[in-house]
Parts: sequence; structure tokens; C-alpha cells
Amino acid sequence: MADQYAQTGEDSKSTELPAIRWEEPPEGPVLVLLDQTRLPAEEVELVCTDASALVEAIRSLAVRGAPLLGIAGAYGVALAAARGFDVDEAAAVLAGARPTAVNLAVGVRRAEAAYRAELAKSGDQELAAGAALAAARGLHREDAAASAAMAERGLALLDELLPGGGHRILTHCNTGSLVSGGEGTAFAVALAAHRAGRLRRLWVDETRPLLQGARLTAYEAARSGMAYTLLTDNAAGSLFAAGEVDAVLIGADRIAADGSVANKVGSYPLAVLARYHHVPFIVVAPVTTVDPDTPDGASIEVEQRPGHEVTEIAAPQVPVVGAEAGGGIPVAPLGTQAYNPAFDVTPPELVTAIVTEEGVVSPVTAEALAELCARSREVTLS
Repeated sequence: MADQYAQTGEDSKSTELPAIRWEEPPEGPVLVLLDQTRLPAEEVELVCTDASALVEAIRSLAVRGAPLLGIAGAYGVALAAARGFDVDEAAAVLAGARPTAVNLAVGVRRAEAAYRAELAKSGDQELAAGAALAAARGLHREDAAASAAMAERGLALLDELLPGGGHRILTHCNTGSLVSGGEGTAFAVALAAHRAGRLRRLWVDETRPLLQGARLTAYEAARSGMAYTLLTDNAAGSLFAAGEVDAVLIGADRIAADGSVANKVGSYPLAVLARYHHVPFIVVAPVTTVDPDTPDGASIEVEQRPGHEVTEIAAPQVPVVGAEAGGGIPVAPLGTQAYNPAFDVTPPELVTAIVTEEGVVSPVTAEALAELCARSREVTLS
């Protein structure tokens, strides 16, 4: 394994940096990631030369977000194949790097299947590696197209539910171009509203304990010139009570067959607040996030993160790696135990609609989701 950090130059500050890209320098192919643990203080790229490096990047949240994890998983399989590593082993460790995010395993399986099919056909390792890379690139392109479609459908739904524009949208965690091959999921809808002149305010939950909203969503909103305001997670109730929220838009890491939605912890309380205050609660996610093999919310495995993420505050430019203390500033007494689930699960009855690239599901039922997934498979096969 040969990882390295490559500091971007000052001139790149004015240019959008891709969250992930494949490169082929003379010394061999690499996967280059924008290290999200370093934002917004620094725009730094992390270079991965094997699956182990990518797994560490996934677990440390240098690369994150359901759609992007699927893309990263596919590229990780292609990287292992291109560099002559054990593809089965690489696929297994990649798929299990973050158990709640179903897209990761979907991306891994897609690239692995392409690799196996070509290997069985030709017996040529190089051709098989090329097939895995083609599958990863295909997934990358499809996600960008899905992002654009979700933005269009999501904005149409907002305009239907909230005629007249001037939308005040509350979002949680990060759902923009940092989690996608395109412009994101929920954030892409808000961005479409902004470009259409129909976004009055984007309310950005800070998203404790790792502050993906404060560090990443605010970063993307600022770069896009959006009207946004940051708030602490526990200020959301006050905002609802003041009548300042027209809709909640979030992404998803896994959607169960019954419509239960696993998303960044803190999403479920927003759904409860939205229901009490009669505010639409909308989930925006690609069809690949729907997992028909997970029957309900209770069956979703929720990732438990290290306690030091709660008991310490780490500066953005100091990456938190693995399960060891990140060298941050302690905010709790030494030895304090922390409860730190990465996600919570919102039941379908609290979800107004699920917006996907293939259509909008509302009301959210198992039957409607199954029909959407079947329609999506038909389109894929045709």
C-alpha cells in the first residue's frame, strides 16, 4: 500500500474539485479522492493505490455519502483488478466497510460481476480489469444522470406542495456533489430551486458529532452562492415553532422494502418535528438506495461509530482515522462512554415522499416502492 496526500494548489480554489476520479499515471492506476475530513479548511486530495487504502478512506469518512460510496466501491474493485490484487478479497472488504450504506455493496457487486463475466469469457485478466473499470465508469455516469433527474423531480414536487416559490428548506448532513457523481440528492433539489429563483433560504443543520452540515453543506452552499443559514441540530425545533421551515429535504443511506429510511443520525427527530408542524418531509435518493432484501427498519444494521467522535472535537484539518482517538480537544471527562450511532431510521408513515430518478413515491408504501424498483429494472434491462 502506498498512500499519499497531495495538497491542491491555490489556483484550484476557484475550480470545482471532483469528489472522486480515476487516474493512470506511469506508476500505475490510482483512485483520487477529495478528502472530506479536511474540508472546509483545506482542499486536499487523497491518493489510493489499493483496496485497503480505499477501505480506510471510507471508514474514516474521507469519502462518504451513499451514491458516492457505490461509485467508490466499484472503482475499488477495478483498482484491485488493474493492480493484480485478489479481487474477491478486495470486494469483500470494500462491501463491508460501512454496513448501513447499501449503495457501497451494490457498486462493488456491479464491478465484480463485470470482472467475473469477462474473465469467464476470455480468461484474460487485463480484459477483465478493463470490464470492471468500464462498469465503475458506467455507474459514475448513471449517478450523474440520476442526480439531474432527482433535482428536476424534486423541484417539481416542491412547487406542487408549496406553490408560489420562496421555499425555505431545512436539510441535514451533506447531500451535494461531495456525495455524488453529479450535484447530489437532496442538495441538488435545493440547488435547482436556487437556480430557478425559488429558494428563499437553505437551513443547514450542523449535523453533530462530525459536522457534515457545517463543514460540507455550508461549504457547497457558499460555493454555489445560495442563501443559507447554519443552525445547531437542537435549534431545529425552535425554527419549526417559528414557522420558518416550508419543507425538510434529506438523503438516505438505505431505504428498506417497507419505506423505512436510514439516514444520518438526527434525521428521525426532524421527521417527528415535521409531522407535528405539518411540514413536508421529503427523502431524495437514487433507486439503488432502495434495498428490497431489507424488509423493514428494524432489519437495517446501524453502524456504531467510535466514542471519541462525541467526546472529542477534532479540527477539520486533523483527519480522524479508524477507531483510535483522533487527537482532538476533549469535551467530556476522561473515560466517558459515548453512544454514537451513525444513522437513525425514520418509519415510512413520517415520510411525505421519496424522490428518485425514476419517479416519486407518495404515499410511501411497500407496494409503491416495489413497483418503482420493478419499473427501474425494466428500464435497465431494456
